[in-house]
Amino acid sequence: MRADQFPPMPADMAERWGRFPHWDQETNYNLHLGFVVEEMRAGYARLRLPIRPEVMQPAGIMHGGAIASLIDTAVVPAIGTAGVEPTRMVTISMNIDFMGAITDEDAVCEGWVTKQGRSIVFCSAEVTGAESGRVCATGTLVYKV
Repeated sequence: MRADQFPPMPADMAERWGRFPHWDQETNYNLHLGFVVEEMRAGYARLRLPIRPEVMQPAGIMHGGAIASLIDTAVVPAIGTAGVEPTRMVTISMNIDFMGAITDEDAVCEGWVTKQGRSIVFCSAEVTGAESGRVCATGTLVYKV
């Protein structure tokens, strides 16, 4: 886990981002997929996608689209906790390398900021099996904030 490489969030940021991914909504895409925040630090976030039939493909493995969504979502609080005001954030590019399958365990994604400019933020992410620790996917993303 990379969490130890990132400092804790200031209290005001922890309060602001403590509502993620719920915010003030009954539902949204992230809630629909069932993402669970495990940890947030300044410039870093770890989210879990619990395994369940709705995120599986017929072949018995977690759907790549669900994993891509997990990657794309995990970097959002990483960006926000790096000091970016929680305004509109838009994915400019996302590159994912799938290296293995998730079959019978939750997926855990660590997302972190690698470089931050005034309006462009570069991020990386890694998805592993929660119990096995096997890497199933990595991603690099660029966001416009």
